[in-house]
Amino acid sequence: MEQLIEKTMYATRWLMAPIYLGLSLALLALGIKFFQEVLHIVPVIFSMKEVDLILVVLSLIDISLVGGLLVMVMFSGYENFVSRMDIDDNGDKLGWLGKLDSNSLKNKVAASIVAISSIHLLKVFMDTQNIPNDKIMWYLLIHLTFVLSAFAMGYLDKITKDASKKDNF
Repeated sequence: MEQLIEKTMYATRWLMAPIYLGLSLALLALGIKFFQEVLHIVPVIFSMKEVDLILVVLSLIDISLVGGLLVMVMFSGYENFVSRMDIDDNGDKLGWLGKLDSNSLKNKVAASIVAISSIHLLKVFMDTQNIPNDKIMWYLLIHLTFVLSAFAMGYLDKITKDASKKDNF
């Protein structure tokens, strides 16, 4: 009976596979939004102010960072929690594939969120004349919360690794 329960529980990891596949639809949506933004600026690029162009470019960078985050979560989450990906080593395989454990993934996601938040905060600072000061303060506070959280997670991971090294000696 115990073996049946354990095998059933282990097999339920496959319930995550459609979720990771669903993230690819979110990636497709981001791609569509990216090119929609590009198509919006093409006809007016020569009449745009430099600041407005920079804001659009920052939005495109933001979209690409979120896309990279999605790819990282999809692939590494699938490999860590569902099954190994059987991809030929013909040079097309991503270098980090199969090397990110759940702690590394967590830290990379936190760092990506900080990067995305930084881009968003830069957009806010580029447009300060149109944003009330109290909202700027909230954006900054939220960003600092992300930074401190990422730092704390990285620091805790370092402490854990250092402790496990000491235990192994």
